[in-house]
Amino acid sequence: MPRTTDGDGTPVPQRLLAAATRLFAEQGYDRTSVQEIVEAAGVTKGALYHYFGSKDDLLHEVYARVLRLQQERLDRYADADEPIEKRLRGAAADVVVTTIENLDDASIFFRSMHHLGPEKNKQVRAERRRYHERFRALIEEGQREGVFSTATPADLVVDYHFGSVHHLSTWYRPDGPLSPQEVAGHLADLLLRALRP
Repeated sequence: MPRTTDGDGTPVPQRLLAAATRLFAEQGYDRTSVQEIVEAAGVTKGALYHYFGSKDDLLHEVYARVLRLQQERLDRYADADEPIEKRLRGAAADVVVTTIENLDDASIFFRSMHHLGPEKNKQVRAERRRYHERFRALIEEGQREGVFSTATPADLVVDYHFGSVHHLSTWYRPDGPLSPQEVAGHLADLLLRALRP
């Protein structure tokens, strides 16, 4: 049975994911070998295959862990006992901040999603769809209540916001002039302005 942690207590799956994320970001998924990942993580191939069935599984988990975090946080915003405008703004800003905080994961995924096998690709699309549907439901709630304009269909508003989010990895730099929170605030405000009656 492979050891589950190293000397400092970091679990092996997290070490493997950290190594894979760094290598996929630096050299690309298709140019990174399993051997390079296990060497960078300081484990054996046996340990990798104990936790992840393949390199494809690692790629899937790089994205899935961020999506799980974002879904949990969106659910908290959506379920909060606050006005719809505040809940939507919080959710819209949060997805920007969590994407920037996991920029390598996001950029790897959008560059490499086509490498996923058909089943994992289908699973990821279903998870993303669930997230987008919950987000869209907030917009629709505000439209039903008359808080948001119905001039633009909710689906287009969702695509508009997530187009911006998915584009972050092409231009955002941690040493740039805007913090993640400032970018998030601006994009969330743009979204709400687009929905103003």
